[in-house]
Amino acid sequence: MADRLLTKTVRQIIPESESYMELLEVEKKLDLVLMRKRLTLQESLKQPLKTKRILRVMLSSTFKPGNIDSIGPDGQPVNDGCPPGWELKVEGQLLEKPPGQPNGPPTVDTRFRRKFSTFFKSLVIELDHELYGPDNHLVEWHRTSSTTETDGFQVKRSGDSNVRCTILLMLDYQPPQYKLDPRLARILGLHTGTRSQIFYALWNYIKVHRLQDSHEKDFINCDAYLEQVFGCPRMRFAEIPSRLIQLQQAPDPIVINHVIVNDPEDPNKTLCYDIEVEVDDVYKSMVQSYLQNTQSNQELMAIDNKIHELVEQINQMKVHREFYLEFSQDPHTFITRWLASQSHDLQQMTDATPGHPEQERHADFYDASWVYEAVKRYLYNRVVQRRQELEHALNLSGQ
Repeated sequence: MADRLLTKTVRQIIPESESYMELLEVEKKLDLVLMRKRLTLQESLKQPLKTKRILRVMLSSTFKPGNIDSIGPDGQPVNDGCPPGWELKVEGQLLEKPPGQPNGPPTVDTRFRRKFSTFFKSLVIELDHELYGPDNHLVEWHRTSSTTETDGFQVKRSGDSNVRCTILLMLDYQPPQYKLDPRLARILGLHTGTRSQIFYALWNYIKVHRLQDSHEKDFINCDAYLEQVFGCPRMRFAEIPSRLIQLQQAPDPIVINHVIVNDPEDPNKTLCYDIEVEVDDVYKSMVQSYLQNTQSNQELMAIDNKIHELVEQINQMKVHREFYLEFSQDPHTFITRWLASQSHDLQQMTDATPGHPEQERHADFYDASWVYEAVKRYLYNRVVQRRQELEHALNLSGQ
């Protein structure tokens, strides 16, 4: 900021520059507000910003009756070519409530572009064991570090009879969620939650029932319900996280019981099931993009550098103006002062002994006896120097 300030002299010469100084003050206040807002946004990102949406799972089945090539001896058609079969697709899309219409039908959420598989850790389709035997009745997908996300899953099998199937969907909670032991879940009123939510619910129960020891704050005195769950009448506060982990399990999967109806007259069928899921808030993605955007910062730096160059030019022009203005007002005095200043600078640069400029201007100054002595010393030193150079040259030629 200091390198962009205009001096008081410049402001007196150019009255309009006061507007520039006022803009600098406004910029300073605006930078402070933006810095505080940026810090607030960075802190908000540390909290899990989630919003609930509806994931509509669509189960669509297609039946292909096969090709009838001939008629059997009993008069029934025989499929000598392609046998009958069916295809099941598991797909989904994210829905949201229309803004301002909480009771209205949900619509497709266009702000979230996510693959269907990103919502799940695993998916298992269990077909009728009696129809497809022990080796062909399971279709499984499990997330790994190298998983390629997809918009849906597809299963194909041969057959023309209706098929009962069970679809197990394990949601991929972020952050991870856990199912509580039924006894602790009844006490806390929490069935599934993150570890921080579970810990907070237990701590709130302890505070409400005043179970913290009044003398030793590090100990928790369990009531009858907690003693039954944790198996001890008293425990340290630091032991709570490890004890809670023992009471946490993987959350239950979402179970969908479905029947694949293979009807030649109506081969295409679709059923929908709605699941409530949590997704990152749009506000979070907007904040992240704002904080990661450095293009505006680069533009501001370029503008600041340009302003700095202009201020430097203005200061140089001020020096030139003062120089010529003083010269125009009194040329003789200005030249005399300027020559004295230049002489002083020269003496400082050459480490010369300061003289008397006014006396040195007159010819009588050089008639003093010291001048003749100085000339003789100068000539003597020059003769000695030339002799040494000549002897050195003769020695080199003799060698």
